[in-house]
Amino acid sequence: MMEKTEVYILSGFLGSGKTTLLKQLLEDERSHGRKVAVMMNELGQVSIDSDSVEEDVLLRELLGGCICCSIQDELEAQLQGLLMDNHPDVIYIETTGAAHPVEVLDSILSPLFADQLIIKGIITTVDGTRWKDRKTLGPQLQQLILEQVRNADFILINKTDDLTENEQAKLIFEIQGLNQKAPCLLTNFSKVPIGRIRNLTASLEKKSGHIHLNLSTFVYQFNHAVNHTAFEEFLKELPETIYRIKGYVKFHHSEYPFLFQYSYGMPLYMKELMNLKLNLVFIGENVDWKLIQNQLASLENSDNQDENEKS
Repeated sequence: MMEKTEVYILSGFLGSGKTTLLKQLLEDERSHGRKVAVMMNELGQVSIDSDSVEEDVLLRELLGGCICCSIQDELEAQLQGLLMDNHPDVIYIETTGAAHPVEVLDSILSPLFADQLIIKGIITTVDGTRWKDRKTLGPQLQQLILEQVRNADFILINKTDDLTENEQAKLIFEIQGLNQKAPCLLTNFSKVPIGRIRNLTASLEKKSGHIHLNLSTFVYQFNHAVNHTAFEEFLKELPETIYRIKGYVKFHHSEYPFLFQYSYGMPLYMKELMNLKLNLVFIGENVDWKLIQNQLASLENSDNQDENEKS
């Protein structure tokens, strides 16, 4: 069985030090001889940072939009191509500074290949000076910076030489108040002991099999069709902290599966014209995925089949 590909998401506002961090991570990967791929997203039509990636690294540039909205289809196609043709050990995804962590996860976890990936974590870089002066930004940008911190698994507070000790202490207090579970380091030039990042994700995997911090993911694969009414009842009982579900689900009354999407409580079904892998991909916050897994297994194994239900 082929090993799963690790995925790291580099998040953070514009100019916060993501590319500088990426260079260090790639140097570490090179020393371990692993096959590495980088996906670099730019809002414009020209890549600014691609020169920072060495020629021996597989590079895919996603230009002209944000992977969490306008170029999701391109991202999915590029990821699927990498997995099928190159089988990298690890993929680093450097997002635009305008990317929301939940939307990025939603974009990369296609039900076609989500079971081939291990999401190792979201690493967020924070520009210390910009954080200190964030109230000068518009309300939407302020909220985006907060969300990038709140959903991180590891936080680098960067450019701290420009801050006094009191300002550094206040900054740590504010950020850890938003996200108490993610390690938080004061840095300059994104310099971090790489072992801190590797050890963090390794220990999380041993403990739970998935990232059990604020934002986490879960993939469930159905073996056969399920009862439509029972599936709807399952959806009604989901916790509010499950933000996204997407994938394919087949009901007893249908010859082919449905493409299913669920966002903040609203389900959507689109009928397919071929049989596809029946994967459902979940994204949520502080969710007991074992409970969800048991509920889905019970739903799938139920003998209560309503043959007269209609789509």
